[in-house]
Amino acid sequence: MTRNRPVEKVSAEDAAFVRGLVIFEDDKVIVFDKPSGLAVQGGGGVERSLDGLLAAFARSNGKRPRLVHRLDRGTSGVVITARTQPAAAFLSEEFAARRTEKIYLALVRGVLPPADSGILKTPLVKVEEGGRPRMIASKPDRKGSQAATTHWQILARNGDAALVEARPETGRMHQIRAHLSMARMPILGDWLYGTGAQSAPRLMLHARRLSIRHPDGDEMHFEAPIPKDFAALAAELGLQSGL
Repeated sequence: MTRNRPVEKVSAEDAAFVRGLVIFEDDKVIVFDKPSGLAVQGGGGVERSLDGLLAAFARSNGKRPRLVHRLDRGTSGVVITARTQPAAAFLSEEFAARRTEKIYLALVRGVLPPADSGILKTPLVKVEEGGRPRMIASKPDRKGSQAATTHWQILARNGDAALVEARPETGRMHQIRAHLSMARMPILGDWLYGTGAQSAPRLMLHARRLSIRHPDGDEMHFEAPIPKDFAALAAELGLQSGL
């Protein structure tokens, strides 16, 4: 017989913090508005992560919500978690089968295309540079190459700056960041694919909306409000009309 796990300890401060991030919850899912800078998972020297903070929602038998997808540490916005194993399996399959719709907003600067919308389909492959993984363009037949598709639309532009809506069809690591950089319009604050702190104090990428079927079968839509620092920089760049 499997014994129940002990409930992990979360400080009152951390419990209040993570509960303050909740957008929606019921008996099967909890949806969060993750702030930029909070890692989704622990490891690699990460002291506080959303996964670790999920212990604040643990039941008396030690069972706690589970992650079913990821956002980069610098990315803000919608993250959905599952309260039960069946819900986790259901949501994971929705993501794997690409039956979800994810909409991101990004502040970019570079050589903007004349068109206001398009599709980026450059295949990506993960490489290690300086001990850190990153995605680079690859030929489709290269070992480890992954097909990647990102739909993009410029919502507002001013000179060489723009507010871009990105809708990834696939879910590759760093996909939006890599694709927009390859398109010569890197995301502001992106230290890996752009100019980092020279352009913004953090990665200006926000997971605005997630549409996904609930484990009960209903189609649901979750939105995270525009962060204040994101809106402030958009206004400074003359892009607020697109928000």
